[in-house]
Amino acid sequence: MMNTEVSLPISGMSCAACATRIEKVLNRLDGVDASVNFATETAQVRLAGAAGVPDVVGAIAKAGYTVPEETLTLAISGMTCAACALRIEKVLNRAEGVSASVNFATETATLRYPGGQYGADVAIAAVRKAGYDARLQQQDTPQAHDEGALRRSWLAFGVAAVLTLPLMFEMGAMLQGSHEVVPRMWQLALASLVQFTVGLRFYRGAWHALRGGSANMDVLIALGTTMAWGYSAAVTLAGWHDAHIYFEASAAIITLVLLGKLLEARAKGRTAGAIAELLALQPKTARVERDGQLVDIAIGDLVVGDIVIVRQGEPLPVDGRVEDGNAAIDEAMLSGESAPVSKAAGDSVYAGTRNLEGMLRIRASATGGATQLADIVRLVAQAQGSKAPIQQLADKISAVFVPVVVAIAVVTFFATAWWTGSWVTALMHAVAVLVIACPCALGLATPTAVMVGVGLGAKRGILFRNAEALQRAREVNLLVVDKTGTLTEGKPAVTEVVPQNGFDLNTVMQLAASAEAGSEHPLARAVLTHGEALGLSRLPVEDFVAAPGHGVSAKIDGRAVRIGVPHWALPGGDLTEAERLQQRGQTVIAMTVDDVPAGLIGIVDTVRPTSKAAVAQLQQAGVEVVMLSGDNEAVAASVAASLGIRRYRAGVKPADKADAVQAFRAEGKVVAMAGDGVNDAPALAAADVSFAMRTGADAAIEAADITLMHNDLAHIADALSLSRATMRKIRQNLFFAFAYNVLGIPLAAFGLLSPVIAGAAMAASSVSVVSNALLLKRWHR
Repeated sequence: MMNTEVSLPISGMSCAACATRIEKVLNRLDGVDASVNFATETAQVRLAGAAGVPDVVGAIAKAGYTVPEETLTLAISGMTCAACALRIEKVLNRAEGVSASVNFATETATLRYPGGQYGADVAIAAVRKAGYDARLQQQDTPQAHDEGALRRSWLAFGVAAVLTLPLMFEMGAMLQGSHEVVPRMWQLALASLVQFTVGLRFYRGAWHALRGGSANMDVLIALGTTMAWGYSAAVTLAGWHDAHIYFEASAAIITLVLLGKLLEARAKGRTAGAIAELLALQPKTARVERDGQLVDIAIGDLVVGDIVIVRQGEPLPVDGRVEDGNAAIDEAMLSGESAPVSKAAGDSVYAGTRNLEGMLRIRASATGGATQLADIVRLVAQAQGSKAPIQQLADKISAVFVPVVVAIAVVTFFATAWWTGSWVTALMHAVAVLVIACPCALGLATPTAVMVGVGLGAKRGILFRNAEALQRAREVNLLVVDKTGTLTEGKPAVTEVVPQNGFDLNTVMQLAASAEAGSEHPLARAVLTHGEALGLSRLPVEDFVAAPGHGVSAKIDGRAVRIGVPHWALPGGDLTEAERLQQRGQTVIAMTVDDVPAGLIGIVDTVRPTSKAAVAQLQQAGVEVVMLSGDNEAVAASVAASLGIRRYRAGVKPADKADAVQAFRAEGKVVAMAGDGVNDAPALAAADVSFAMRTGADAAIEAADITLMHNDLAHIADALSLSRATMRKIRQNLFFAFAYNVLGIPLAAFGLLSPVIAGAAMAASSVSVVSNALLLKRWHR
């Protein structure tokens, strides 16, 4: 094997011993000579055996370290059908350690590879060598529609149509009994201009495909039209006036294919409209305070900390915090909610939202590509460019489609000649087979529907991470929800304090608030908020210890304080009063001071007003809702009953949520998990499909397949409904694409379709698939 040298970055090394360990692990691989540098955190690896880059990356991961993965997106031009996309994908995947996916509908290639091991220049060179063109697509600027290329395509079609019109007139006259209304030499000239000027693109595409060892739509069109033109030209130049000519067939096929591609491009542009609409939300300029004056500057010149003035009716150019002012903000494109949101000093606001009423003075916290709007655009572009698992069948067929069609055309030619005794008839049948068969519809069936579905979700505050998540969501039949922050408001508040053994209310709350100051638990925040409302100061804390799922202990003012769930804070104590509070639907925490019960605190987290209707909607859709709660049985039962949830688990510790999800999956269920906290991340990762609330923790959002921009369980029902509607469109499209070829090729082979009709049908097939995908826009909640 040829020696290959790669340099890989490694993260997770804490000392030189780590580098030595990785080096030993790598050098055990077949033909690997590795040197790991702790200072630069890189591995220089020479490959001379069976082991490749994936083996090296896997060995590093097995040793407990990671090679950071990089993602590269290329805008591809020159693809004419799904076979082109598969060809480029195959070329890119030949590179060591590279995983590439090419999407014909979005005309993009997404590459993932170990950091430092590949680059845009290498990828672009590989694409160009395959006969196509590519350029780097920036993450925050998704590919724009090429208006120049579209105008050139319309011009080419216009020229072809003008040149083809006399030939079609001749065909019409022939049907009326007149012959050679247009002289044959004129027909030859007109057809030749169409064939070798506007039709040159098909020869160029066919040459690149064949040179690269593959075949695509251009091969079929070039081969079919050349056969029709070549026969007609030979007859004309030989002066065989009794023989039929088919110049109108070759010219009309090229013209109709060009028209079909134009209509297809226009329809594809409409499927990607969500990104264009999102980008249009960002204004071009912003009004900022500079040196005591208001000035208008370009968005690109804004920096964090700028004071931005937004007047009534204007879109917000930055993410930030309101310094002063009051306004009603339309956040529909970010949250999916149409109701305006009131904003005042201290509130967070986001780029792309619109000020409906009032005026705001905002301090910018994020600008340009760092805003939430830019994150959404990137996520939508990534999801629209990804492949759904259902597309694998279409890809496999497209990979062998063109060679099979050529073989069928050859068989048709000889079989028809033998059966009819006419080589001319055999030629026309073979041309019709070549022209009507095109893998474009197969290639567009899935990605166009995915683009529309993902775009619709983004408009309604539902962000799918990729097409796989969109597909899996339709199969969900059990939803696991975390109570706090998902079913409830996530803002628990103290509702009752019961002092015990001579302690007064203020003393209980002061000690409790002081002890809980070191905890991030929602119940701890409720205690702190209540203590602040009572105007109580906090006491110095020593020896603070948190017991996850139980509570905290500390030494305060020389006294040992223990606060948490009653059975932990009061081991062996009387829990009668605590159980009384729990029966009233309150979450209870108990406190002891020097092992003496000091008091009970009742806390309630209000159920979201929309949760009950959302649960009912999910159940009507055939999705069982199961609630997990860290609360006691009484509180969990009370919340579940109020929402109509029949199955729940109480007293579930954060570490046990993932186990619960796995248990439901073991029952044969397709499980979705919804949560918003850091402790939900393992359970989200364990689920078949995971939902995270956008206002939740970053760890939960990173682990989720679908992010909900609005903290409303009803959006989960919407996401599942949209997934099912999208998959219906995909199945319809695949049926149309398969049926078109299964029916069209035999009809063409038996001479029931003329080459011109076959060309029109081929052009219509792709347009019909994309148009059907656009009907998904009629979906509503």
